[in-house]
Amino acid sequence: MWQVIELQIHMHKILITGASGFVGTAVCEALTGRGIPFVATVRSQRTAWQYQVGELNGATDWHAALAGCDVVMHLAARVHVMHETAADALSAYREVNVAATMNLARQAHMNGVKRFVFVSSVKVNGEATGQRPFSSADQPAPLDPYGISKLEAETALQEFARNSGMELVIIRPPLVYGPGVRANFQLLMKLVQRGVPLPLGSVDNRRSMVALDNLVDLLILCCSHGAAPGQIFMVSDDHDVSVSTLLHMLARAMGKRPRLLSVPTSWIAAAAALLGKSTQADRVLGSLQVDITHTKQTLNWKPQVGMQQAIDKTVASFLSSIHASVVK
Repeated sequence: MWQVIELQIHMHKILITGASGFVGTAVCEALTGRGIPFVATVRSQRTAWQYQVGELNGATDWHAALAGCDVVMHLAARVHVMHETAADALSAYREVNVAATMNLARQAHMNGVKRFVFVSSVKVNGEATGQRPFSSADQPAPLDPYGISKLEAETALQEFARNSGMELVIIRPPLVYGPGVRANFQLLMKLVQRGVPLPLGSVDNRRSMVALDNLVDLLILCCSHGAAPGQIFMVSDDHDVSVSTLLHMLARAMGKRPRLLSVPTSWIAAAAALLGKSTQADRVLGSLQVDITHTKQTLNWKPQVGMQQAIDKTVASFLSSIHASVVK
């Protein structure tokens, strides 16, 4: 069982928000393995090694959890969802992703925190790339409430950092995958595992993704690296693939052959438009790439895990969960 490790002289003590989430769980496991002290915070269902902070908003009290911490890694957020149900989606995102973030930053500074590592999103840059990948130097162009709220949080944090002197590091991940991944990546694995014919054999786009292990490694590095403050970092596996290639990689990990039909992408787009699914089709057919040159050069960092290796690990976890559910 994880536990909060006592502060050691040569180490930073890190406050992790969203510690029970997909990325947060992996971060806590990695910190434990590396012997780095941390405090794990969650909204609810607290265990002996966690602080329960309740709902995230502009009034959340972080003082007890922040005691003795030098760094905050802020993972908790109102995440992007495919089918938004809030009547005023932008206000709902702002309450958690902007107001709650700034409330945490102010309390962190009051408690002596030196560095704030903020996990943002590639959606701050936009939804799709054309002739070149997104970089941290590009003019932001978010198109949905989630992306807008993340950009607003970045901007507010940057102003606060300038005025307070607290160090700020911003990281913009694309799609994150790994053991336990859900949503669209999990759906693709299910379709390949079931041998469902997919009309995606002709799709020749390019998508950047980041394996959970690679993202966690970069996040932990940004908590202590001397060149990280004041920077915005893009992150990926540094190996962009088309959707059809991704399906082949998933199938390979399962010991299968993918059932891909070579249907013109224009036909797929037209059919999606008729069904009112153009947004979903754009995510499958379009390109979204990030350039991590700045990240690699500034931090002397590179992805630690290769993409096929990470997919193999993800698929193994997925198949294990299927087996476990069948046994039950």
